This record gives sequence, structure tokens and C-alpha cells, in this order.
Amino acid sequence: MERRAVLPFTGLMTTTELSRTSSLTHRSERLPMRALAFAAALGTAAMGGVFYAFSSFVMAGLDRLPAAQAVAAMQSINITAVRPAFMAGLFGTAALCLLLAVRAVLSWGHRSSVLLLVGALLYLGGAILLTAGYHVPLNDRLARLDPNSAAAATQWHDYVRGWTLLNHVRAAAALGAAAAFIAAVRWLP
Repeated sequence: MERRAVLPFTGLMTTTELSRTSSLTHRSERLPMRALAFAAALGTAAMGGVFYAFSSFVMAGLDRLPAAQAVAAMQSINITAVRPAFMAGLFGTAALCLLLAVRAVLSWGHRSSVLLLVGALLYLGGAILLTAGYHVPLNDRLARLDPNSAAAATQWHDYVRGWTLLNHVRAAAALGAAAAFIAAVRWLP
């Protein structure tokens, strides 16, 4: 015989009925979390693709140009990059990652929690912090450089090497985050 329990807002219910209500609530939370994790996977993959494109051929193509042209072209790219579509992709994905990191900590112990937290930390640390702490200041210095100055060639050489090397890290971090989020979708409750 089932035991009956009285809980606020439930009235008199059997333990089976309470269990069923609990699993329905659990299922109702499943879809939004899967959707958020899937959106984060898409966002991190898209940003990783942008970073990868720059690492694999854009910067190499610019480096083939004379320094004055390369500096002017990169200055133009840096101005053009600060547009709503790119910023929404970069920082909208960061917002999703923050939300998923909180979710991971609050549901610690579930098999998806580690994957959600790893994905969030990879993107936030490897893409966002690296962008803000290294690439933006480097781009700001390049913006102040006169492409036709005598120092342009030396500064461009240093810029393209350092920028590209750490952009590889951004690409790998964002793509690693995408992989973690894709795996987490599979294991979300």
C-alpha cells in the first residue's frame, strides 16, 4: 500500500504521484537546458571557425603583402570587426557560457556538469579573456601605427607572429568548448 503525503500545493498525493510530478518538472527543464547547450555549441563553433580562418589563411595572406599594405588592411579589418553581428556572436556566446557555468555548478554531480563547466571555461578563458587581455590591446597599438612609417615593417612582423600564435589558442579553446557542449547535450538530464 502506498503512503500518502501532504505537501503545500499538492494536496494529498501518493508517492508515485509525487514522483511523476517531479519527473514532469525535471523533463520540462530538460528542453531549455539542451537548447541553451546546443546554442552554446553553435556559438562557440562559429567563433572557433572565425578564429581558425584567421589563423589558417587570413593572417598568412596579409603577411605576404608589403608591411604598409598589411598594416593598413589589418587596421581596416579591426575596425570592421566591431560590428553588431560579430559582437553578438562573440559576447552572446559568452553570456550563454556564463549561464551554463552557473547551471553546471548548481547541478554538480550530474554527468553533464563537468562538460558544461569545461566548455564554459574554455570559451570564457581561451576566447574572451584572451581577446580582451591580449588581442584588443595589440590591435589598439596597431591602430596607432602609421602604415608608411619606418617602424611599420618591424612592428608588423612582431604583431603578426604574436597575434597569430595566440589566435591559434583562441581557435582551439572555442572549438574545444563546442565539443564539450555537444557532449554535454548528450548527457543532459
